[in-house]
Amino acid sequence: MTYIGELISIGVAFSWTATALLSEFGSKRLGNLTLNVLRMALTLLFSLVLFGAVTGSILPPGASVEAAGWMLLSGLVGYVIGDFCLFQCYIIIGSRYGQLFMTLAPLSAALMAWVTLGQQMTMMSIVAMLVTLFGIGISVLGRGERHRVSLKLPLNGVLFAIGAAVCQGVGLVLSKIGMDHYEETVTMPDWLIPFSANFYRCIAGIIGFTLLLYYRDGMTPLHEAIHDRKGLTVATATTIFGPFVGVGFSLMAVQYTAAGIASTLMAMTPIIILLPSYWLFHERITWRAVLGATISVVGVSLFFLG
Repeated sequence: MTYIGELISIGVAFSWTATALLSEFGSKRLGNLTLNVLRMALTLLFSLVLFGAVTGSILPPGASVEAAGWMLLSGLVGYVIGDFCLFQCYIIIGSRYGQLFMTLAPLSAALMAWVTLGQQMTMMSIVAMLVTLFGIGISVLGRGERHRVSLKLPLNGVLFAIGAAVCQGVGLVLSKIGMDHYEETVTMPDWLIPFSANFYRCIAGIIGFTLLLYYRDGMTPLHEAIHDRKGLTVATATTIFGPFVGVGFSLMAVQYTAAGIASTLMAMTPIIILLPSYWLFHERITWRAVLGATISVVGVSLFFLG
């Protein structure tokens, strides 16, 4: 099918939009850590069902120790640290601004690839970074009472958002290293490899989030969440659109089209999320918000297509 990779990428952008909106609601209702424990557990459950239906075995084919190690590290960075920061920023500044800052993720991935894999940064990449930062600045900076430029959002929310973007970018590079090892040691359909590799990432995720929850709040919030029908429904929907379908198909998209094209199309979330945020959370849409989101996406496009 022509343009299947591009169509998958656009679908992932909508999937991540739904994830962001559901996660904002779920984090405020259940708590950041509780929601993430449920998401990781449900992703592992859905993965086992998928493996059983496709391969006849509920467990994925065994990966080498090296491949599994890279995927576990990717899960620690991308899921435990990254999603903790992301969901915390949703609580503080909302999913719309959170997704705007996530346009920094591909740029942090490029920096990580430059440091670890020796991939060179071109002049266009540097220009793309500046354009993306300029777009974010238009959206989140305004004129203050005492200063010409002031931050319109709580600083801690912004720092969590930046941390989430950096961790997602670093986690992506770690995932690529792990999947390269995985493909060399495991035989399975190509489309199933992302889901199988993500299984190991989720193992790190559920261990990390459970430990954080236990030491911070104990297990009482998790017990209460299991009996919260509405909260559990939101957690299930967030899991389907996010770490299960969203992550799996995002990795699948680059198998059918150029990574730059796929990443650019998937980066449209900050624009797609504007109207749903207005309808669901009554967040006012200003010309600065639209312009800033558009410029940020253009910056990501320049980074990959330049």
